Amino acid sequence: MKKELLVPVGNMDSLYQAVMNGADAVYLGGKRFGARKFALNFSNDEIVDAIRFCHLYGVKLYVTMNTLVKDDEVSSFLEQVLFLHKNGVDAIIMQDFGMISLIRQMYPNLELHASTQANNSSYDTVKMFYDMGVKRVVFSRELSIDEINNINVPIEKEVFIHGALCISYSGCCLMSSMIGGRSGNRGECAGSCRLPYSLKHFNEIISKDKYLLSTRELNTSSYFKELMDSNIFSFKIEGRMKSPEYVGFITKFYRNLIDNYSSVNLEEETNKLRTIYNREFTSGHLFHCDINDLMNITSPNHIGLPIGRVIEVTPKKIKIKLNRELHQQDGIRFMKSGKGFIVNYLYDEKGNLVSFSNNICYVDNRIGLLECDVVSKTLDFNLMNCLKNLPKRKILVTLRVIAVVGERLSIEICDGVHIVRQFGGIVEEASRIPTTEERIKMQVEKLGETPFVSRDTVVISSDNAFVSIKEINALRRSVVNALIDKRVKCNSDVVINKVDFALKGTDFQPGISCLVYTEEQLNVCLGLDFKRIYVHNLSLYNKYKSFGNVYYRIPRCLYHISPLAVDNNLLGDYTSLCNSNLMGDYSLNVTNIYSAYYLYKMGFDVVTLSVELTQMEIVNFINHFTQKFGSSPRIEVLGYGRCENMVIKGNILNLDAFDYNYNLVDLRKRCFPVYYDSINTYILNYENFNLDNIEFIRKYADIRLQFYNEEGDSILKVVNKYQ
Repeated sequence: MKKELLVPVGNMDSLYQAVMNGADAVYLGGKRFGARKFALNFSNDEIVDAIRFCHLYGVKLYVTMNTLVKDDEVSSFLEQVLFLHKNGVDAIIMQDFGMISLIRQMYPNLELHASTQANNSSYDTVKMFYDMGVKRVVFSRELSIDEINNINVPIEKEVFIHGALCISYSGCCLMSSMIGGRSGNRGECAGSCRLPYSLKHFNEIISKDKYLLSTRELNTSSYFKELMDSNIFSFKIEGRMKSPEYVGFITKFYRNLIDNYSSVNLEEETNKLRTIYNREFTSGHLFHCDINDLMNITSPNHIGLPIGRVIEVTPKKIKIKLNRELHQQDGIRFMKSGKGFIVNYLYDEKGNLVSFSNNICYVDNRIGLLECDVVSKTLDFNLMNCLKNLPKRKILVTLRVIAVVGERLSIEICDGVHIVRQFGGIVEEASRIPTTEERIKMQVEKLGETPFVSRDTVVISSDNAFVSIKEINALRRSVVNALIDKRVKCNSDVVINKVDFALKGTDFQPGISCLVYTEEQLNVCLGLDFKRIYVHNLSLYNKYKSFGNVYYRIPRCLYHISPLAVDNNLLGDYTSLCNSNLMGDYSLNVTNIYSAYYLYKMGFDVVTLSVELTQMEIVNFINHFTQKFGSSPRIEVLGYGRCENMVIKGNILNLDAFDYNYNLVDLRKRCFPVYYDSINTYILNYENFNLDNIEFIRKYADIRLQFYNEEGDSILKVVNKYQ
């Protein structure tokens, strides 16, 4: 299987670097609806230019529109989709289930990819997207290469092979949103996982002020043969916030691995990479790394390449024993203190200024360093300068020239897909010196600054033909420009379908539901008038399922979901699972009426709205749904409780399973309950979610109360407030 190298570009300079260094495809974001809101991103005019540039070089361009969409944004979202479709975008990457469903019906010829933000971590989810007509899924970073290979669904598979890792399953993280109002699902993530935390069990501090949620940088280069042997089609690099030089280097790095794996000096190239960006590297869950190899709890930032040690410190100078070269204008950092600077002046042992050193050297003590330390290079000046020079990417073509006396001169150019042939004037017999085939060939192959280079040129000419060099040049330029036009021409076949909506109305009487963690809480709630009671534990469900209103909350992010389905389910991942009593959890990220509509069509009875909607947005949702579909929505909203801020694969904090007495504590002393359920680690919000003044909403929606560590009297107090 031919592999696609897919490269991130945050601006036009990064785009040029990606294309010229060998990308097969690039992905970028527009000014709205992309999951990297704080990248420079592209205006619509720039996107059109980018599409033309990419297509000239045979590179595909995908646009990320992978944020959740709210109802007042749907019109502009659809307008942007149509704009991209008409201008020949190769695919759009999306998260929002409602928009994916709607656009598959509206624009049948538009290729859609399901973003990793859609949490493509299970066979069931992948099969659902395939059945919907989605062309490709971007798998969750938590899946192993074996798990991906074994998902037997005929859909294009895309996997991250390099770059930053989220500690939470993508699309399942509310941390930034809940504590700072910046939603990762809306492209505004504040990087809460890169901050220090302490871990407590009851009042005992187990770990203090460490970067307990900070992962290393994904780097799969050591396992590239396994990737090449897999059924993964697209190898994706993360990094739309990175510099153009980083994009150029990492593109060339993986291009060489794909094309020339056995001849790459991996150690040398990896050391160069360490000077550009290094948070320590991990092969990730893709290759079954253990927790210690996944996390970097000591530093969340670029740590560079170790190059030596400080062996003496004075107030004015720092003496360093190097084991690698250090050049003037390189950047260095001292690892214990975290301090660093650009080496403007570099001295040898005699105090003379030098341009580089590879042994004993001195630098000015501009940072007040007090102790000996490890020295790391965080900027390689010469390498960065080299990376600023774009290589030339050439397109192989064949040329055919016919110069027969009495016939019109013709030049034909072919790139393997397109053929362009144009004619000049009548070829005359030479009166003195004929134009040789060698001269014609030399002239027609002068493709200079064009994207093309000839791999084969055929000249058919009469022995006595005379052809004007000026005419050859003009005709060559003409056919080259015509081929460029063919390559960049938008051939998008835009079909727009009218979508008819039909929804069968059902009787819906709003009430109160609850979620509990323990059997003691369940017994209290069984004595109250709850419409539904959700439990986490399957054995607890089986013990109490005869009550009828007890539902099993299926664990999130499972590799296989369907086998765990019971009679009454609360489901938090997208799947076409059919069940007569099927509730959708708030982790389905329903922020617009179309997501709810298509979930109902799939078989969900009730859908819980996203906790990222404001009270007014919930009211508007209810009104818009009723106006659009002619019936009231069957929805649930969270009224009280601790939201799940993160779902993390495995036991990254080494917790005892089902022990609810652990807390993560941030620098502001906020305590986040954390527990491990023998599959995943869950981090809850530091404070209870409270939806106040809900008199209108409770007339149309079920209100959910989530109890974590509340007991009898506390539960009754909360229930009394919402009855």
